Amino acid sequence: MGRTVRDGLRLTAEQQQFVELAREFAAGEIRPRARAVDEADTESPLDVWDKASGLGLTSFMIGEKFGGGGVTDLLTQVLVQQELCHGDIGIGNLITSNGFFSAPVEHLGTPEQQDRFLSPLGTDRPPLTAVAVTEPGSGSDAASIRTSARRDGDSYVLNGQKTWISNAPYASQFVIFATVDPAKRSRGVTAFVVPRDTPGLRVGPPFQKMGQRAIVNAEVFLDDVRVPVENRLGDEGQGFAGLMRTFDASRILIGAATTGLARAALDFATDYARERVQFGVPIIQHQAVAFRLADMATRVDMSHLLTVRAATLYDEGHAVAQESAMAKLVGSENAMWCTHAAVQTLGGYGYSREYPVERWMRDAKLEEIEEGTSDIQRLIISRGLGAR
Repeated sequence: MGRTVRDGLRLTAEQQQFVELAREFAAGEIRPRARAVDEADTESPLDVWDKASGLGLTSFMIGEKFGGGGVTDLLTQVLVQQELCHGDIGIGNLITSNGFFSAPVEHLGTPEQQDRFLSPLGTDRPPLTAVAVTEPGSGSDAASIRTSARRDGDSYVLNGQKTWISNAPYASQFVIFATVDPAKRSRGVTAFVVPRDTPGLRVGPPFQKMGQRAIVNAEVFLDDVRVPVENRLGDEGQGFAGLMRTFDASRILIGAATTGLARAALDFATDYARERVQFGVPIIQHQAVAFRLADMATRVDMSHLLTVRAATLYDEGHAVAQESAMAKLVGSENAMWCTHAAVQTLGGYGYSREYPVERWMRDAKLEEIEEGTSDIQRLIISRGLGAR
């Protein structure tokens, strides 16, 4: 298990049970498969997904009335996410990816829509799902999306192109964000649930990526895709607000995922430093190495505590745009720093694919980019301080 953070949390028996389940699954099922999944490059480990589904790890965040585990508090989700990603961040993020789909359905959907779209996710063999926001010309500026949604009787007709869509090659359903009027920017953004087999929807070939290869990304093309009005989530123009609320939670979960990754790097580097002997002593006894490990440990704690604070405030109903941005910013940059430090501690071995730290450094880079780059997180934080 390695080092844990003493954060003063008093977990309930149920919370502790979920955390221990995730920890055991990460050690027994995720970590042993991680290298092979990375080398496969463009194939998600569906065998691991199936095993996780059987234990309820893919649906623990879905409400009980939909067949899920009913763990709706974000704090517990954060603690579980951290343990799964301690095993491997790509596979850990895959296992919980249906939570990203369920969030806008919960925030914007009617009770009937929630039952219709979320109940399949609580089954023993749930499908994979996807959320499509990013476009070739619209990344950090989500209000500038160009995918159009034109009302035509009791349907909408969607046209456009999405890119970097996680799970796209496997997803059975998509939440697709489109605009009913580009001139309105954020006030025109609207969300739709679109089944994969809808005529006109096409998924491109998988992208080859630097890291986190357990989640496969691809483009999604929409050519006169007809979506019934009953698949629209919320009213026209409500999609952007629902997306931002989704990001408030998902950025906190990224803070948790990156904390798990940073902790894995710390554990591995510490164990190596205790065993590796140079100049007659284990290298952990050399101050340069010991201080590097001390900095890693401090950064892991910093990431964990910021994430726990943000999740607690979210659960209490506070607006947390600033806190979630801080959790993602610090978590992702600390993960990048800690994985680099782990490679440095292992020296030449750290550069070898025989050891996991080079893979972890590649995996970490994504989290400084997705769901808002580090620059965007700083922008959000600064606006909370009054900057414009």
